Amino acid sequence: MTSSAPSPTLLLPGDAFPPTFEWGVATSSYQIEGAVAEDGRTPSIWDTFSRVPGAVHNGDHGDVACDHYHRMPQDVQLIKSLGVDSYRFSVAWPRVQPRGRGPVNPAGLAFYDRLVDELLTNGLRPFVTLYHWDLPQELEDAGGWPNRDTAYRFADYAMMVFDKLHDRVETFTTLNEPWCSAWLGYHVGVHAPGRQDFQASIDAVHHLLLGHGLATQRMRAAETTPHRYGITLNMGTADPAEDTQTDRDAARRADGMGLRLYLDPLRKGYYPQDMVDELAEQGVTLPIEDGDMEVIATPFDVLGVNFYFGQDFSGVDEQGRTVDDEGSPVVRSVFPGTERTAMDWPITPERFTQLLVRLHRDYPGLPMIVTENGAAFDDQADEQGYVADDDRTAYFAEHLAAVAEARAQGADIRGYFAWSLMDNFEWAYGYDKRFGIVHVDYETQKRTPKQSALRYRDTIAQFRSR
Repeated sequence: MTSSAPSPTLLLPGDAFPPTFEWGVATSSYQIEGAVAEDGRTPSIWDTFSRVPGAVHNGDHGDVACDHYHRMPQDVQLIKSLGVDSYRFSVAWPRVQPRGRGPVNPAGLAFYDRLVDELLTNGLRPFVTLYHWDLPQELEDAGGWPNRDTAYRFADYAMMVFDKLHDRVETFTTLNEPWCSAWLGYHVGVHAPGRQDFQASIDAVHHLLLGHGLATQRMRAAETTPHRYGITLNMGTADPAEDTQTDRDAARRADGMGLRLYLDPLRKGYYPQDMVDELAEQGVTLPIEDGDMEVIATPFDVLGVNFYFGQDFSGVDEQGRTVDDEGSPVVRSVFPGTERTAMDWPITPERFTQLLVRLHRDYPGLPMIVTENGAAFDDQADEQGYVADDDRTAYFAEHLAAVAEARAQGADIRGYFAWSLMDNFEWAYGYDKRFGIVHVDYETQKRTPKQSALRYRDTIAQFRSR
């Protein structure tokens, strides 16, 4: 429920965010584009998964979503009105390369060509994500990310996008949240493709990271002018619920599977040994071949950080057991006792600072950009579509203050992208949860900036004027 409390102003030192700080908004292709069967696009795993009975709330799907494919020029004007520098968007693989194999689809790629031109014409920098979960269904049919070949198919696809856009796009990031793709898609099964196979999920981790390295190497080798390459990870904090060895071990395991399993190979060239050992105890191995780790550790220029909340962990389940039914150590998430969003996620801005400072300390020399941060609340729009979202406005104020505090502690954070530009298809939650700073009436497709959008605009102007 929207709070009736007055929305806070952002009171920060004038040097909290320098003039070079990059301000933006973010979306992803399947969540907003619609037009799933137009101009040669073929089905993705989310087109398929959303048709599985019970997989997505209310049977929702992305067939129309926000109809961005047809309303792109107006949406760019909307982005411009918010006063941001950059727009982070993802490219739909099955639109650019139908079925995930074979030649480029000129009609599909032309959409992103027009989008980039439209952004640049309006003084906005395009920030490209090459993969935000919409794997071509035919590649999933051939094994998906647990299949090593998918990493090579991804590098081929990345080059199709790079070849077309590199003359006007400076920043290319490879993957968005590989943890979600691997863990939620192949182990837990609540995201597409909905499989539940732990070994397959660990295979997917490795091949996602391999695909990142292969694509980065190929793009860098082909560039004629310098570009910025990166990857975006979703990360939180993992603290012991109580000061016991059992809970400390649970927090270590959670941190290992959620953060170190990705950043250690990317930055250090090896997987964390404690996690390799514990996976082996469960009969699970990483499918490493000669040369893989060198490819995965290919240098990149920016780490995208997606943050929503921090967690505590207990090594004891609700029945008092320390080992689960499969014989694995218990790692039970315990949410801090804070206010919650409509996703029932805790609001933990102080842990955002904790994470950013930890990343700076443990993985030094890597600039960071906050590529997603935001919250879903139960918005109530008035007759004009306006939402006085005090709760979301407060969320952004608190989390921007957390970023400023991390910067004050030395963390090299160079930008912030609000998630998300507008209400959209929220994966397994369908259209039930709204993260947008712009309200979308899904019946009319009318866009209306919420209070949080106007305050975000004013915050950006505040720091530009200093």
